[in-house]
Amino acid sequence: MNLLLDNIRPTFGGHEKFVFRQAWLKKGIDLNSQDELVFTRDEALVKLGVGKNMVRSIRHWCLTIGLLEQAGKVGMAHALKPTYLASSLLRDNGWDPYLEDIGTLWLLHWQLVSNQERALVWYLTFSLYLESEFNKKRLAAFIIKQFDLLGVRTTTGTVEREVDCCLRTYIPARSIKGVVSEDSLDCPLGELDLMRYFPESGSYHFNVGPKITLPSAIFSFALMNFLPRLTQNRRTVAVEECVYQPGSPGQVFKLDENSVIEYLEGLEIASQGTIRIQETAGLRQIYLTDAQDLNWQAEALKMLEQYYERK
Repeated sequence: MNLLLDNIRPTFGGHEKFVFRQAWLKKGIDLNSQDELVFTRDEALVKLGVGKNMVRSIRHWCLTIGLLEQAGKVGMAHALKPTYLASSLLRDNGWDPYLEDIGTLWLLHWQLVSNQERALVWYLTFSLYLESEFNKKRLAAFIIKQFDLLGVRTTTGTVEREVDCCLRTYIPARSIKGVVSEDSLDCPLGELDLMRYFPESGSYHFNVGPKITLPSAIFSFALMNFLPRLTQNRRTVAVEECVYQPGSPGQVFKLDENSVIEYLEGLEIASQGTIRIQETAGLRQIYLTDAQDLNWQAEALKMLEQYYERK
């Protein structure tokens, strides 16, 4: 499997060094629903109540997490429109407009890390970096090496800024005195406890293992977005691929193999036989019934709809 999807042209810096805050996504979607060119207008500063750099950052995060998409051009400006996910999740009577459900935060994490074009450093950090304990310098050096292998051209400074923003997405930035920085105070993904920071050594640690707050439906949504990359010419997928492959749910959610197997066993029941686990000669595999004819996107969204309907 290729590390990157075809025709990916990574971009950097759209976040303006800000991680997204609790209310930013809904504010951005609500405003865009009223005016598809709102992010190009000066009044966006007043309506969003933030500075110009933060307006650009809100736009970036809504695009990166898959809540906004291109809607064509109006004159010289690029119009944007909410995606189906944004409309379903964040409208006033939507599934979870104020991000109160921990499952929603896991969903946003998956959406973010899966975006290779706008969040390539996030993707490489969670999908390919296998050190459980590290510091900023080592992670940046790894990213630079991967960029060289992938033919991605950028500067060391850009990589360091991307790495810093990536880490602050999950752990609030701290000043020298250990006070939480106001710039990242409200980043909601810190609640997922995917990373831990040890200020004494300046080191970070991935929290690998079971995730008791990760709902089965969100795992299933992620899996059904991942499997089509593997099943173009086959009906079986090794369980290990769902744990260790770059971009897999196991890597993105930092799960161990036993945890992935538990989720898969639950999905076998929920999918009513579409996805089955088989063991042959000691190798555990996922067998997919009618994989070539399955509408993976529709099935994934159905999982989300059923999850939020039960809430």
